[in-house]
Amino acid sequence: MSDALINGLAGAGGGIIAQLITYPLQTVNTRQQTDRNTKKEKKKLGTLEQMCQVVKHEGWGRLYGGLTPSLVGTAASQGVYYYFYQIFRNKVEAIALDRRKRGLGDGSVGMLSSLIVAAMSGCTNVLLTNPIWVIVIRMQTHTKASKKVQPNQAIRSPEDSLVAMEPPPYGTSHAIQEVYDEAGFWGFWKGVIPTLIMVSNPSIQFMLYETLLKKLRQRRAMNKNDSKGVTALEIFLLGAVAKLGATVVTYPLLVVKSRLQAKQIAGTDTKHHYKGTFDALTKIVNNEGLSGFYKGMSTKIVQSVLAAAVLFMIKEELVKGARLLLSKNGALSKPQ
Repeated sequence: MSDALINGLAGAGGGIIAQLITYPLQTVNTRQQTDRNTKKEKKKLGTLEQMCQVVKHEGWGRLYGGLTPSLVGTAASQGVYYYFYQIFRNKVEAIALDRRKRGLGDGSVGMLSSLIVAAMSGCTNVLLTNPIWVIVIRMQTHTKASKKVQPNQAIRSPEDSLVAMEPPPYGTSHAIQEVYDEAGFWGFWKGVIPTLIMVSNPSIQFMLYETLLKKLRQRRAMNKNDSKGVTALEIFLLGAVAKLGATVVTYPLLVVKSRLQAKQIAGTDTKHHYKGTFDALTKIVNNEGLSGFYKGMSTKIVQSVLAAAVLFMIKEELVKGARLLLSKNGALSKPQ
């Protein structure tokens, strides 16, 4: 089994576990990003308060809306990303070693090369898996319809002024049909432009992660009394720091992507109906100001950092275990 395949499968496994742990946060964050209400008098709910509101009015199941396609998307995305990342990195490392033999460089992969490798892997991943995430966004933002309480009904609290109505079933097939009816085949690639630009997020993330990991291993190698390798906790912390830095930089693009992929608001008011990336950017600035690009950012930071830390920790442990098992059986092939 090749090293690239091991990393691909380990990445998929780690991604699924991280997704299961953080999915309710992801659902709430998507709703925050796609909230088009610009009224300043509207009370802003915190993440936990909003989760409680969803559970109260729509049930626990809505926090996991779109979980099935999301797990498929996570496994596909992480598997594709790590598979191609390892292939491209093996090529870059081979080039670096060849340059060292010719007296050029020290044979190590630099930060720029790591960035390019991550970007190439990310672009491949986006083009192949974007349709899955369009469906996930639709299912996460699908809410129960609401109706006003009639005048003769007693209102015990402000929250009781809205009464949830049972909607018709809304599953993966309904979301697929909705996207197709709205925009046809190319509707499944809505938001692909900001998503491709957002390749810089995992690129920055992996550049920071690889750099920090390299520095830590070098420090361990220099310390003769410290023979232990990098621990799972250290991998967890490195993954968290790397994801935090990447998320802060690229969050506005994530908001634009979510707005484009969510169901477009029908009616005569077109200020929240987005025709494309530039149109979305312009309307968000004009109608909501710069703060519109940072809706739900605190929730996203918690969700992304926790998910990335869990992913890195589990992925590295799975890779170690797989390599150990395959090396004993002599089934591990050397990188090409």
